[in-house]
Amino acid sequence: MVRNRSMGVVAVLAASALGLAACGQSSGDGGEGGAIELTIAQNAIAGGKNAAAADHIASWVIPKFEEAQKAKGKDVTVKFVPSGVDDEQYKTKLSLDLKSGKGADVIDIDGIWAGEFAEAGYIKPLAEVAGPEAESWEGWQQIPEAVQGLATYNGKKYALPVGTDGRVLYFNKTLFQKAGLPADWQPVSWQEVLDAGEKLKSSGVPVPIQINAGTAMGEATTMQGVLPLLAGAGGEVQVDGKWTGAAQPLKDVLGLYQKVYGGSGLGDPKLQQEAKGRDKSFQQFAEGKVGILLEGDYFWRGVVNPKTGVAPMADREEVVGYAKIPAIEPGKGIRGQDFVSMSGGALRTLNPNSKHPKEAFELLAFTLSADALKEETKDGNVRITPRTDVNKEILAGEPLLTYISDEVLPLTAYRPPVAVYPQVSVALQEATAAVAGGTAADQAAADYQKKLEGIVGGAANVAS
Repeated sequence: MVRNRSMGVVAVLAASALGLAACGQSSGDGGEGGAIELTIAQNAIAGGKNAAAADHIASWVIPKFEEAQKAKGKDVTVKFVPSGVDDEQYKTKLSLDLKSGKGADVIDIDGIWAGEFAEAGYIKPLAEVAGPEAESWEGWQQIPEAVQGLATYNGKKYALPVGTDGRVLYFNKTLFQKAGLPADWQPVSWQEVLDAGEKLKSSGVPVPIQINAGTAMGEATTMQGVLPLLAGAGGEVQVDGKWTGAAQPLKDVLGLYQKVYGGSGLGDPKLQQEAKGRDKSFQQFAEGKVGILLEGDYFWRGVVNPKTGVAPMADREEVVGYAKIPAIEPGKGIRGQDFVSMSGGALRTLNPNSKHPKEAFELLAFTLSADALKEETKDGNVRITPRTDVNKEILAGEPLLTYISDEVLPLTAYRPPVAVYPQVSVALQEATAAVAGGTAADQAAADYQKKLEGIVGGAANVAS
């Protein structure tokens, strides 16, 4: 009943979006001298979710872009279509808009949705929508090839990358000191992480280790848990077109979950089942109740940020330490690495139904110009942008982000940009939920493989 009611809310939101964000609403024909109206949509809203991003679009991007267009002799007006909902609700709303030929001209999507949206025909290659200008955009020369890969599907660019990120182990230096652990801690194996957890437990830390698990945390479980650990065990979720089933790397990952949540007291299994468990883990870390936390750089920027964080830590710089995620043992990670990470990132793309695709691409490109990104990332909103020219300038005073940009991104891996991945991700989440609930790791791995075979078209597409 709850799910049906939730989907009803999504349907109402989607229906509203059809009216609010009708693609290419224009007061003129868009020809020479004609008025052009563009819309841009994000899952951001003033005073709510991603408020800083919403403010940047409304107060800087739109007036600056309109001014630049006016200087070129074009009468262009841009409207911002905000949202402040759960990511899955936002995805559902976008899907309904795009399927029905509606929606904003410029839209933000999660990088992992790209393959799914492309296969469904909801988005198309930029050059197909906007013409050759999309391929010759000056920004491509500033975006590393690995980061460009976030926006590429089947060899074609479907979007512009908004940014990327990396995952690390965060730890509380104050709690570490009480437990007799070093402030410059850098574990070189999973066992060293577990050993640190035991010392934290002995010193009275309520939650020594937090690694996201279960379905309530959604993709956060997969990206801040299963996938970086899988990389650390020498595996990937998909290799050469085959999906990883109950192979040893996955058994190792679920075995680690069992050691953390299987009665050892190193982690809190109940927290993984709560609807707001991830948010609660953030608050507990800020309150000094969590010793080690595997998270992305969003945690540093948006959670414990002393000025703008949802769980601000005034002493963040002194108390919060960070370390690379170790392989299960040195040299046993993917590509023979000692340390690993996973990266994701948002994308910004064009609605193929736009009535003014060339102007829409100009708006899209403008939002990711060097000037726009510098403006967006000032005043405490610094993040890793897709552009190296911008990063060299804005990350100079940001040690954590510089650390990730310089030390972590070279080691990172990405999720496969294919339509079936979200279903595979849910199955991985269910496997961790089973282990946290008491199921043996090997059994959870076997159960996962059965689900996986059903998702990806049979055992022939699964490696075990």
